[in-house]
Amino acid sequence: MKKIIARTLSFLYFFTCFHALFTVPVYAYIDPSAVTYIIQGVAGVLIALGAGLTIFRHKIFQLFKGKKANQEEEEKIEFKDTED
Repeated sequence: MKKIIARTLSFLYFFTCFHALFTVPVYAYIDPSAVTYIIQGVAGVLIALGAGLTIFRHKIFQLFKGKKANQEEEEKIEFKDTED
């Protein structure tokens, strides 16, 4: 655990020094239309993730329940065999 903390702190120190030494001030602004494109892109990604989660919701719930799809198929097959 100490090794992870030491690596993280050394990375943050290096990153801060690098940023302080090698940044150049830029006299520019972000155009409002560019921000609109960014918001649309983020919204599109979130909507696509939501649709994907909705489509695979059953499989995701099975994953968290710990029940595999193969076990369910075997149970369905056994149930069909007992009906005949």
